[in-house]
Amino acid sequence: MLGRSNSSAIDGDPDCTEVLEDSSRSILMGMISQLRKDMDLHRVTLPTFVLEPRSMLERVTDFMSHPNILIEASTKTNSLVRFLDVVKYFLSGWHIKPKGVKKPYNPVLGEIFKCKYKYDNGTEAVYVAEQVSHHPPISAFYYGSPDNGIYIYGDLRPKSKFLGNSAATLMEGENHIIFSHLHNEQYDVTMPNVYAKGILFGKMILELGDNCVVRCKTSDLICELDFKTKGFFSGQYNSVSGKVKKESTDEVLYEISGQWSNEIFIKMAKASNKSLFFDVKSSSIHPKIIEDIIYQDPLESRRLWSKVTEAILKNDMDKATEEKTLIEDKQREDAKERHLKEIEFNPRYFTLVQGDQYEFKGIPTNKTKAKTDLNHLIFSPVNHN
Repeated sequence: MLGRSNSSAIDGDPDCTEVLEDSSRSILMGMISQLRKDMDLHRVTLPTFVLEPRSMLERVTDFMSHPNILIEASTKTNSLVRFLDVVKYFLSGWHIKPKGVKKPYNPVLGEIFKCKYKYDNGTEAVYVAEQVSHHPPISAFYYGSPDNGIYIYGDLRPKSKFLGNSAATLMEGENHIIFSHLHNEQYDVTMPNVYAKGILFGKMILELGDNCVVRCKTSDLICELDFKTKGFFSGQYNSVSGKVKKESTDEVLYEISGQWSNEIFIKMAKASNKSLFFDVKSSSIHPKIIEDIIYQDPLESRRLWSKVTEAILKNDMDKATEEKTLIEDKQREDAKERHLKEIEFNPRYFTLVQGDQYEFKGIPTNKTKAKTDLNHLIFSPVNHN
């Protein structure tokens, strides 16, 4: 049976480091021997021992794990203070990850994930994500909390590449955060890239790297963030730094530094003293409310992948591979049938609006009915006949 053995990394973050057993390493090497540098990995079937037992559609909800930050941000009257809270909110979602080097399931076309949230202030929110395209892979998502006037929408367009002793997932696509009660004030967010290093030799390590931004055009503010991968001889794991600027003049207002997996600090540009911005250890993850699997739609992530997940959690990688293959074969059969019948796939919750851009079908137009309408659209039973 294939498996993995976890070991703590003396010189790094043990949660991001993994040592493969010989049997698992040999399978990975066999797969890698068929690859060439800069090759797109999306069509490559990965062995199950590198999988995180949840879908990428659910992975997006990690950024809804600290809602109090965004709810409080939406109440601030000072645009700069509000902007800093949005930056904090964005940085707060990266520490939620499995141990070792793991990749979420690649969603199949038409797969969906949906959940609800109930907050301490008596308000609620809903979330839905759907795999709207398979080639290229595009995951569209929408979060709405009408009570708080907060909406988040966007898409992920990952592109995976083999780079030799590492593999990269280039996280294309954007997030948009809207505060509807502030004249639809919008924040545009891009993502850092993900690197799995040491896949040929040494310890396998998962790191975030490269630049991304948080921008609010109406406030003329931008935060340029740099997620840094550890150097061979120097540096530390999971480092992030950034500068908050007035975009029109390039004036630096604040500087950010620290580790996204531990403590992040902030200071005014001309100050020497820094203060704690976000502390992983003192944070708590807000729970999602998810329908029991037996009541879920067949294409909902947790039901669709339930047998794969069950096998992975039992460390039965042969069974996990078998169940994963059944899902992938069914996806190929469905694609072939659509092609023969000349049927075009139409997403359930999103509409193709311009080029390859997708828009949520249920964007609220009536404030008083927004919560009811969102719940009805997302959670009403679907007739597949």
